[in-house]
Amino acid sequence: MRVSTMCKNNIKAQVNENNNICKSFSEFIKIIKTLRSPEGCPWDREQNLYSLKNHFIEEAYELVDALDNRDIDNIREELGDLLLHIVIHSVIAEEDGYFTINEVIQEISEKLIRRHPHVFADTKVKNTAEVMRNWEAIKSDEGKKKKSVLDGIPKGLPSVQHSQKLQKRASKKGFDWNSAEDCLKKVDEEYDELKDAIKSGDKSDIQHELGDALFALINLSRFLEIDADEALRNVNKRFTKRFSHIEKSLAEKGCSLEKTSLKEMEALWQEAKKEK
Repeated sequence: MRVSTMCKNNIKAQVNENNNICKSFSEFIKIIKTLRSPEGCPWDREQNLYSLKNHFIEEAYELVDALDNRDIDNIREELGDLLLHIVIHSVIAEEDGYFTINEVIQEISEKLIRRHPHVFADTKVKNTAEVMRNWEAIKSDEGKKKKSVLDGIPKGLPSVQHSQKLQKRASKKGFDWNSAEDCLKKVDEEYDELKDAIKSGDKSDIQHELGDALFALINLSRFLEIDADEALRNVNKRFTKRFSHIEKSLAEKGCSLEKTSLKEMEALWQEAKKEK
């Protein structure tokens, strides 16, 4: 079989691209190892496998913020920052004799192949729902035995995301409402109980009922196929934008927030709402 010139050029270009990626990644690892060396950076040398976790979380949220803003340049930068953490954790683990970056890559590669039999084997699927059912079935067969269906959900997740995952896991076992309407009734019920708790003045009871009301709202968002965490991030963004409009408008008039009435601020808030 003759291979066309265009096909040959495409293969050559792909090989060159792969070689460039391998070279760039190898050089990046060398940079990290240099930073960790005796001649490197004191701060980098002081880090261990567990000291960088809060920095990692911060970088992850900076990427989420960039994604929310659809800021392509910032997305590229934040992906690089996350890659830095993945590599430096792997380099430290290798220094401590635990595992290498190659083992990290090999394990995730094998996992992707194993959990996508519809791509890398002969399994047939009709839609995304079947893909997800297969994924969960394969996970359960991988030897990770759980005492509870709720095991394995990271306790360090932000509370909204944690609630979403708890509800989703329970739902898969039939512990769920039948419809969004039923879930909305639960929201109303929890709201009434919260109002009663507020009337009682019992702080502990108020906290309890407020938690129940929030949990019910998050559950409703799942039925409506709305990500509660993203919805909250969006409202935070809108609040920031509108409140900044109030501050800017008052500053232009030579006024301050402290000397402005709530009625005046509300008028500026409504003005900000009209802006797109």
